[in-house]
Amino acid sequence: MGILNLTDDSFYEASRTEMGNLLAKATEMIRDGADILDLGAQSTRPGALDIPANQERQTIASGVARIREAFPEILISVDTFRAEVAEAGMKAGADIINDISGGNRDEAIWDVAATHGAPYILMHSRGDSQTMMKLNQYADVTRDVISELAQKVLRLKSIGVCDVIIDPGFGFAKGPTQNFELLRNLEHFKVLELPLLIGLSRKSLIYKTLNINPEDSLNGTSVLNTFALERGASILRVHDIKPAKETIALWTNLHPAIQDIS
Repeated sequence: MGILNLTDDSFYEASRTEMGNLLAKATEMIRDGADILDLGAQSTRPGALDIPANQERQTIASGVARIREAFPEILISVDTFRAEVAEAGMKAGADIINDISGGNRDEAIWDVAATHGAPYILMHSRGDSQTMMKLNQYADVTRDVISELAQKVLRLKSIGVCDVIIDPGFGFAKGPTQNFELLRNLEHFKVLELPLLIGLSRKSLIYKTLNINPEDSLNGTSVLNTFALERGASILRVHDIKPAKETIALWTNLHPAIQDIS
């Protein structure tokens, strides 16, 4: 899954994409082997401010429509926590809803997924960009995250959202030690019996641990993505498609019985 940020507030500056450059960036990602393009217009880094809903909606609808027209076969996900933005994205041709709030910010987004029969990426988080890092108290981070996700999976299934993908939410309401603990225990998420999306690309658990910056965090991303594949990741959400595809190809050759990791 390739990250396309139509915002100037992403934590990784090189991922910020202008609308005028969107198709060129999408073309590059698809050429490098992207299976899904994840389009977002609202920064969700800690401390980020919300943009107006109508601005996010218009940007997403326009971006999805452009990509869909140029690349009819590519899977497109809409990265938003707002129901109205997800609805606009679906109508413009998106396939998947990627909700970083897991329904906490706008539970009506679950109805959008149900109505459109869209796969829904359920990410674990707490609070919002302003408050999440104050809400990282867990008795046991792995057990608590799985439990909170499991409760939501049951509710999603009850309203007709049949295709749910789980994202543990690295960096969202979790400190560095908790992030590494989650990663070590990733195999425990198999109890949910759902595909597992992992978003570690250039995040702070890499660059703060190594005392570098996001721009120098590609190698660390590849290392942790390899570890995630070993422990059951189904989808890697990344800024850099080619290195991720190489990681997957090498890992797959170590596990020839497994042929369908994207």
